Order: sequence, then structure tokens, then C-alpha cells
Amino acid sequence: MSTPTLAVIGAGPKAVAVAAKAAELRAMGVAAPEVVAIERASVGANWQPIGGWTDGAQRLGTSPEKDVGFPYRSSLVARRNAELDERMTRHSWQAHLIAAGQFAEWVDRGRPAPTHTGWSRYLRWVADTVGMTVLTAEAEQIAVDEHRWAVRTSAGTVSADGVMITGPGQARRSILPQDPRVLSIAQFWQRAARHQLIVAERVAVIGGGETAASMLNELFRHRVSTITVISPQVTLFTRGESFFENTLFSDPTDWAGLTIAERRDALARTDRGVFSARVQDALLADDRIRHLRGRVAHAVARDERIRLTLNTNRGGAALETVHGFDLVIDGSGADPMWFASLLSQDARDLIELALGAPMTAGVLQEAVGHDLAVTGLAPKLFLPNLSGLMQGPGFPNLSCLGLLSDRVLAARYAPRSSTSPGEHAGRLSA
Repeated sequence: MSTPTLAVIGAGPKAVAVAAKAAELRAMGVAAPEVVAIERASVGANWQPIGGWTDGAQRLGTSPEKDVGFPYRSSLVARRNAELDERMTRHSWQAHLIAAGQFAEWVDRGRPAPTHTGWSRYLRWVADTVGMTVLTAEAEQIAVDEHRWAVRTSAGTVSADGVMITGPGQARRSILPQDPRVLSIAQFWQRAARHQLIVAERVAVIGGGETAASMLNELFRHRVSTITVISPQVTLFTRGESFFENTLFSDPTDWAGLTIAERRDALARTDRGVFSARVQDALLADDRIRHLRGRVAHAVARDERIRLTLNTNRGGAALETVHGFDLVIDGSGADPMWFASLLSQDARDLIELALGAPMTAGVLQEAVGHDLAVTGLAPKLFLPNLSGLMQGPGFPNLSCLGLLSDRVLAARYAPRSSTSPGEHAGRLSA
């Protein structure tokens, strides 16, 4: 059987983790898929200003020891998993610091969280160390070519037996893209990276998750009178960060034993629409912060202000209110379905046939199997960003990259008789 090819959209932490473990498996003489990352910018781009999701100076919210090999409990090679884990420690955060001559200083400083730029340097170091294959191109379409995926890019077409979707999508969308008083995530961080102070009386930040939280952390230093956080939650909840909550992310062994309702409750308490304790401490110290409950239904520029219409459910009755602001920052965050626009009609039809229902985020979430791919679909489509509900809250983020790579690399691909004409290692054709 020919070696399967796994195409990864995006060259972030998930892609690097899978590529690193695949490289170590091959070094051990164990078969592993060829991993080709399709990335329009550079490895770790979304952790740099170029990606639009940060100015690079923000601090990593997850411990950097939760690196591409964490939690170092491989289960891919019988009687050799300890060897595989040892090999993966060569690509750890600590190994990166040792190679850069910075380990002692990091320890002496109390193991501080790196900046996003520092984290991107680590990812690039791992990618370079393992010789990760990166196609610098924009993914334009995902179609079906007989029994394989055909990923059309700006540099040619990649034929693959499996596709893994990563990344949060575009950071440039906003509720009023043409109005300079409404900033997208990317526009906000571009200003921050240029050290341009925001001066405004009333500022609104839409979103109650960690994307909005990092914006608030930056806004504290700007000259604004009031900052109103708009989110559908009852209040601004703090993310659970004790041993017990963290274990849910690192070790999802017991996750399957929970009911769907219990899983949703756990996700709501620990991951979605919550702020980190560090940001909450900063909020407590700043009396400019307010919270407004509701979902933004409409936005319009009127009377020299941006007026937001909010829908709120109070006592079972729908309530609509209008609020005016001088500046609105749309930090509503990542879209796990951003890849839907890339799917050709035949690809969408194939997915919906496997799902037995129209393709929605809710249906896809419940269809993600143990290998983080859509159950019953061939060729393989890996959706780690939608896997939290069924497989555990750590897979969509940085909390168990080593376990994620295990799941993906253990996947069984449909048999393929031979390599199609005109293809080579990497499966790129013009």
C-alpha cells in the first residue's frame, strides 16, 4: 500500500505536532503519513502580527510546557512508546530554550509565559528541526478526486488521502467592515502593533472569550473612558484553572463517560466564553470595565455613533435594546466552520452523505470520532477544532498536542492501489 498523504490547512501548533511525531515515527522505522502543511504566510503565522490575531506581544494563555509532545503518553507503537516519547522531548519547549541558550534565564525568571511571538519562534524551530514540508500558498478549494481529496491552492493542487483543518479562520471580518469606527480583530491588533493609541469615550468589545479578553488586556493602556464588554453570558466568567479542570484537557479518558449535557456544561465552565484568571485580575483593578448581556443583532452608524441592537432573553421573553458607542471592536472570535467556503459542491455532498444531514457546526461536532475525523467519511477529514464536545476539550486548543497527533496518526485510511500519474512525494501537481 502506498504511503498516505495528510494535507493540513495551516501551519500552526497542530500541524507542527503531527509533522514532528510523524517524522520521529519514520526515524524509528515505523510507517507514517506524509504531512504537507498548506500555509499562506509562515509557520506559526497566527501567533505573529502578520496573522491578524495578535500583536505578538501578548502572553501565551497556556503553559508553554504543553508543547507539541505534551502529555508525552504515546500509544502508537507497541513496546516502543517510551522511545517515541523520548524522541519527542527533543522537540519540547525546554529543548528549544536549551538550543537557544535561554533555559537557565527562563527558569530563573520563574518560568514566565512566552509572548505569542516567542511561541511562534518555538513552532518554527520544531518545524525546521523535523524538516516539515510546508507549501507556501493559499488554500482555495477542497474537492473530491475519485477516492482522495484534491486541495487546490495558489501554487497547484495537492492530492491527499486525508485533510486536517486547523486555524481560527479570518481575523478581518466585522459587523460593519466599511466604517472606520468598527474594528475587526486584525485591525485592532494592527493598531496595537504600531503602538497607535486608541482615544475614545465609549468603547464596546463584542465577545466574552479569550480573544476578547486579550483585547481588553491591551485596551487597559489606551485612553478610553469606558469599556463595555458585550456577550450573551450572564456575566464575565473566569476560566477554571485548577488541577481538576486542567486534567479534563490533558487526559480525556473519562470524557466519553459523561452525558452530552455534562460535556456542554464542562466546556461552558472551562473553555467557551470565559476569561483567564490573569485577565480577570486586571479587570478587577480597572473601574472603566462594564458588562452588557446580549447578542448583537444589528449595527448601524447614526448620529456620529455606532448603534448596536442587542437581543436578550429575560424571563423567557425576548428583549431588544439599542446602545451607542464611539468605537466598536468586534472580538467575537474564531469561527470553527470557516473552512466551509472552501468546499466544492461534490465535497459538501460527500460530507453530508456521511453525516446523513445538512452540514452544520452542531452536526459536525457530534460526528467527530476518536481519530478526530468525521465518522463514516472517506477520504478522511480531520476536524480537531470541532472535536471538543465528543472527544475532549483539549483537542481544539494547545492543551494536548501530543495526544492529538497520536489520534490523527493512528487513523486508518482507505486502501489505495498506486500513486496517480504525475504525482510525487508531497502530491503536488500544477
